[in-house]
Amino acid sequence: MSLQLPSPAFALAALLLLLLAGCGGRYRAVADTPVTIGRPYVVRGQTYTPARAPDYDMLGRASWYGAESGDRTARGEKFRPGWITAAHATLPLPSYVEVTSLDTGRVIVVRVNDRGPFARGRIIDLSKGAAQALGMRDAGHAAVRVRVVEPDDRDRDRLRHGKPAAPRPDVDPGTLAFWRSQLAASGM
Repeated sequence: MSLQLPSPAFALAALLLLLLAGCGGRYRAVADTPVTIGRPYVVRGQTYTPARAPDYDMLGRASWYGAESGDRTARGEKFRPGWITAAHATLPLPSYVEVTSLDTGRVIVVRVNDRGPFARGRIIDLSKGAAQALGMRDAGHAAVRVRVVEPDDRDRDRLRHGKPAAPRPDVDPGTLAFWRSQLAASGM
C-alpha cells in the first residue's frame, strides 16, 4: 500500500483556506479586559496623556462619527457605527460613561473603545448609534455632560453586544439650565 501525497494545487488551496479563516481574527474580541491606558501621544501638535479618571465629570461638546464602518478602533475592536460606543482622548479603553444631552436631558450609557475627538472643545465622539440614542444625530454635535460610571454586569454585556444599556431617567430642566450656564461661562 502506497501513501499518496496531495497535489500541489490541493495543498495550495488548503493553505489559502486556512489563511482566509484567520482573516476574521484581525480584530480584537469585544471584551472588558484587559483595560488599557496607553502611553501619551500627539495629534496635531497636542499631547494627550491617557489616565485612570474614576471621578471624570465634564461639560463640553459631543460630535458623532459613522462613516468609518469596518475600521479598527484604538482598542483593536471592529468599529460598528450602529453600536452605542464612543471615542475619548484620554480615558482607559474600555471605559463606560454616562452622556447627558444638555438640550433634551436624555441620558445614555456608552462604552468608550476608541480615541478622539481631536477638535477644540469636543470632549467625546459618539458612534452613529449613540448619537441616535441621545437624539443628536441630525444636529451633528451637541452640548453634553460626560461622567465615568460603573454599570452593572447586565448593561456591560448589552453594550458589548451592540445593544443599549437599560434606560436612565432624563435630567430635570433646572439641572440642565444650571449645566448650560456653567458650559456658557466656560466659553464652550
